[in-house]
Amino acid sequence: MKSLSAALIVAGAALAFSAAAQAEADGEVVYNQACMACHMTGAAGAPIKGDAEAWEPRIAKGIETLYEHSLTGFNAMPPKGGSMNLSDEEVKSAVDFMVQAVE
Repeated sequence: MKSLSAALIVAGAALAFSAAAQAEADGEVVYNQACMACHMTGAAGAPIKGDAEAWEPRIAKGIETLYEHSLTGFNAMPPKGGSMNLSDEEVKSAVDFMVQAVE
């Protein structure tokens, strides 16, 4: 019975750790899955990741504006880049990832 209890405790801890790890959005993963198609090619006028000149006027508007545009859509970009299954935090983490590439 003790080994069953210990196994349950370990399994519970592993589940808690896994849930916490998933809760933290990984901007690079989100970028690769949902953003890269446009932000690597410049499709529909999207600023290319790493192109400081293209990002400069956007960054000048402030991170909150970038978040808002990415969440609600802006010009040709649909809300959440068309990936409505993403959480707001995942979208923001992808924005942070792209902005960090030019800072």
